[in-house]
Amino acid sequence: MSNREINDTFLKAARGEKTDYVPCWYMRQAGRSQPEYRALKEKYSLFEITHQPELCAYVTRLPVEQHGVDAAILYKDIMSPLPSIGVDVDIKAGIGPVISNPVRSIEDVEKLGEINPEQDVPYVLNTIKLLVNEQLNVPLIGFAGAPFTLASYMIEGGPSKNYNKTKAFMYSQPEAWFKLMDKLGSMTITYVKSQIDAGAKAIQIFDSWVGALNVADYRTFIKPVMTRIFSELREKNVPLIMFGVGASHLALEWQDLPLDVVGLDWRLPISEARKIGITKTIQGNLDPAILLAPWDVIEKRVIEILDQGMAQLGYIFNLGHGVFPDVKVETLQRLTKFIHDYSAEKLAR
Repeated sequence: MSNREINDTFLKAARGEKTDYVPCWYMRQAGRSQPEYRALKEKYSLFEITHQPELCAYVTRLPVEQHGVDAAILYKDIMSPLPSIGVDVDIKAGIGPVISNPVRSIEDVEKLGEINPEQDVPYVLNTIKLLVNEQLNVPLIGFAGAPFTLASYMIEGGPSKNYNKTKAFMYSQPEAWFKLMDKLGSMTITYVKSQIDAGAKAIQIFDSWVGALNVADYRTFIKPVMTRIFSELREKNVPLIMFGVGASHLALEWQDLPLDVVGLDWRLPISEARKIGITKTIQGNLDPAILLAPWDVIEKRVIEILDQGMAQLGYIFNLGHGVFPDVKVETLQRLTKFIHDYSAEKLAR
């Protein structure tokens, strides 16, 4: 292991500890908004990048060096572990994940296998080891897709706007649904634990599309498997983060889970989240579209969010979803510096 000094501000904030300034990182910070990444994508597919640890490590660490953020997040896709359990998935440009063998019945669920990370995704683990042993001076966040979001792709066969097939499967075939949740839950636990063992210092679970469910259905069909996942991951003693889009109505359900950080999109103000009972560390939640506005507009919105976040211990600045491709590198650099400087001055008072 290297003797490099690691900036642990992000980890302290995730645990609700006092920090000298508000740490930040940005979802999709590694990727389409970076000219260097776009140049790489002219030569390599996402699949090819993630399967080459040196290249994947470069893409992961680039925003840390370029933007000055307080954490790196592993560059990969939530679909990465699915082929190992028998899901035939292809990431198609302009479409997203497309699955040629969608799940339609309990028989399809029973065919799904188990993941062996060392055999099935060694490139993911080797990338993590490379980053934490040789390259990063900030914590590395590992991640996985949550069972509902993965199931939505597996059942729909690709991206969806309304998740009708997924919901119909859930309502009409509950035995098959819960068996699928159990299998995907086991896969997630095994996959994430292997990332932590390889050196990831925090984990974010993306349930990107679970906001399509109401609270009652979440409690019945999703919360049991999420409780199991986070309960088993707690043994690894790293901060655990939950995030979804359009899921503000589920924030209190996440508060109940054995996790450390509730990630918010831009729809629920941090002050409102605190009022309704979110006591855990909050991560968020600038609307990424704001980064396309003039700087004075950005600064005003960022100050509002920072002031709300700093009202109590346990706050990490992030966007309400991923960085858009046309956001300028200079904007993210200026944003990071402003977050650090403004929060340091305010916290020092």
